[in-house]
Amino acid sequence: MRQSALTLAEQLAERFAQRIRDRLLVPGTRLPSVRQCAAQQGLSPSTVVAAYDLLLAQGLVEAQRNRGFFVRQRGGLAQQTGAPFNAATAGTAIGVRAGPPVNAGALIRGMFQPPGERAQPGMGAFPPEWMENSFLQAAVRKVTTTKALNDASLRYGEPLGDAHLRRVLTARLQGMGLPVEAGQIITTMGATQALDIVSRTLLKAGDCVMVEEPGWAVEFARLNAQGLRILPVPRTPSGPDLAVMARYCEAHAPKLFVSVSVLHNPTGYCLSPASAHRVLQLAQAHDFYVVEDDTYSHIAPAHATRMSVLDGLQRTIYVSGFSKILAPNWRVGYLAAPPDWVERLLDTKLLTTLTTPSLLERALALCIEQGQLRRHAERIRQRLDGARSRSVKLAQGAGCRFVAEPAGLFGWVDTGVDTEALSQRLLDEGYLIAPGALFHAVRAPSTLMRINFATTQEPVFWQAFSRLLPAVR
Repeated sequence: MRQSALTLAEQLAERFAQRIRDRLLVPGTRLPSVRQCAAQQGLSPSTVVAAYDLLLAQGLVEAQRNRGFFVRQRGGLAQQTGAPFNAATAGTAIGVRAGPPVNAGALIRGMFQPPGERAQPGMGAFPPEWMENSFLQAAVRKVTTTKALNDASLRYGEPLGDAHLRRVLTARLQGMGLPVEAGQIITTMGATQALDIVSRTLLKAGDCVMVEEPGWAVEFARLNAQGLRILPVPRTPSGPDLAVMARYCEAHAPKLFVSVSVLHNPTGYCLSPASAHRVLQLAQAHDFYVVEDDTYSHIAPAHATRMSVLDGLQRTIYVSGFSKILAPNWRVGYLAAPPDWVERLLDTKLLTTLTTPSLLERALALCIEQGQLRRHAERIRQRLDGARSRSVKLAQGAGCRFVAEPAGLFGWVDTGVDTEALSQRLLDEGYLIAPGALFHAVRAPSTLMRINFATTQEPVFWQAFSRLLPAVR
């Protein structure tokens, strides 16, 4: 562990300090006991005590009598933590959090790290080498002739988004059975901004919004930051728990339901037609809207059920994008909305980003129109099928149990140990995992974790996992 001129205590303190700054250790997290930490790191207890004293002096941790050392809440970031919500008693008060459940930002920060030798099991995207192609460069060349470059660079683009891309998207969505016109489509800076535009337009602070649980950690964090009251809806293999939704509707009059119908993150579940019809009936009866996040549409099963198709964009808003499958840094996403909502949604877009970069939108339109994206997605799906098969065998060989049938990019596995504790041990080995607590509206210990099939198909991660499991257990 010794490096440069730092003492062992200083090195250990800096390791913990960096994780606290990166919010890999969030406020309220208990550090390992002195004896545990000494055993884990191969150090003397006195060295650990000295390291913890340094963290105390920096104001990063606090000592609680007879309990140990805990990460302190930093100034200006205070969180309001309500009691965990009990779906069986949906008429009672709702626990509200004003910050992410554990650290939604940790996985996002990991996306921006320079590529290393180790594939990261907690990542939410395909490895860059999977998405490499030659047609993106060719498409960019076609749309950057001198005149086209000047036209696209020297004036703002169209408010709704590039007309060519919206026409291409119209044809794509109509091919899925979604009755939509180009004037109902608004391009955005990725699907995340599309979701943000919807919630900022339809909701105000204090409104109730139903969100599937387990669910996308960033969505929980984003809605919390907006001051909304989250109503977690358990996600079952066929769809959201309809009984819980019905009780929410009676007790809290929610304004919105956020759903990943197809290849749900993190379970991989797909919505059944019967569940879709019932959700739409509830939306009509209780006057709420459904925003359907179809981020994984490019790797979805053929003829998967989508509420927006069944509803015809009456009480649904469809959201998707291309960052997962093609060009993450292009940040091209879009939404398709009921005609009556388009102008209000567009106003929100204009107030936040004005317009979106039309050059990249035009290049993407060419890739779709010429069939290159479709063929690229087919290659990705075939490669993912092989990776998933290998990853499942390795996970089961390491003692994990899949609590949802493996599908899509992610696996939802039970490790049998507290995965937040496991995550800290694996960080020492250079691996960032996605512990189950990250996917819940209110933080609670969990033995579950989400794995990325594309980055867990090699034995090396599972060897480290199996070696550390007994110590965590």
